[in-house]
Amino acid sequence: MAIGSRLRQLSERITEEATQIYQLYDINFQPRWFPVFYVLSDGTRKPITQIAKEIGHSHVSVSQIVKDMVKQGYVVEKSDPKDGRKTVVELSKMGKTVTSKLSDQLLDVNAAIEKALSETDHNLWKALEEWEHLLERKPLLQRVQEQRKERERSKVQIVDYTDEYLAAFRTLNQEWITTYFEMEEADYKALDHPRAYILDKGGAIFVALYEGEPLGVCALIKMEDGQSYELAKMAVSPKAQGKSIGHLLGRAVIEKAKLLGAKRVYLESNTVLKPAINLYYKLGFEKITGHPSPYERCNIQMEIKF
Repeated sequence: MAIGSRLRQLSERITEEATQIYQLYDINFQPRWFPVFYVLSDGTRKPITQIAKEIGHSHVSVSQIVKDMVKQGYVVEKSDPKDGRKTVVELSKMGKTVTSKLSDQLLDVNAAIEKALSETDHNLWKALEEWEHLLERKPLLQRVQEQRKERERSKVQIVDYTDEYLAAFRTLNQEWITTYFEMEEADYKALDHPRAYILDKGGAIFVALYEGEPLGVCALIKMEDGQSYELAKMAVSPKAQGKSIGHLLGRAVIEKAKLLGAKRVYLESNTVLKPAINLYYKLGFEKITGHPSPYERCNIQMEIKF
């Protein structure tokens, strides 16, 4: 059963029994009022905003509780003596009377809970604190997203280019280029003749297969100085977004460059491609300037040095 359902069932059961406990001590009191009652039990006046902050409830929730407690005569609302524009809440005379009546009940409840805890192998308070801290550090949504990515990533296989992937190499690149820009002469050279333009000159091309289908490609082109390589022609199908294919291709290209003895890997892009730019930064690339580019669409250059 889901964690939320289990906790909700436990909460509902304890709340139902708490109502019976108040009746046992002849106190007409709702369990959900107690957090508000508790923070006011020291006799201080507090605005609703402060009460909500102290008990971890929403302002709307506390406002409703205070409204109900005012009707039952347990608290009163008054203008703040320091600022007449603000309203503060304090226990009424009846509320202060209930405070003394609650003392025996609280002693008995506390003793009963401590005894119940001693009969368990796992301390409920500590377990709740651990889970609260765990979810505050990383929400459940984020944890599920990470697991989803990990599962999807396991279906991705990075393989070396062969001629059977020629059509995919061209189609995937042309798809993203024409979405944002126009095809240029340098594009046609690389995409129409990848073996002659990239592989035969000492470069490499990687293909990302998702469940056997080529949905991502990336090239490593050897530059004229012989010690630098260019990360180029990275393209991922829109239907494969969110599966970490770009990151896996980028890592494969960087590792290949290291094996080839590269001193650095260089790339050109455009800042309109925000996800791609963020990916390059995550891979370790840094922005540089001053290199001539054969592409009109290039407005940012980056590199990573080894």
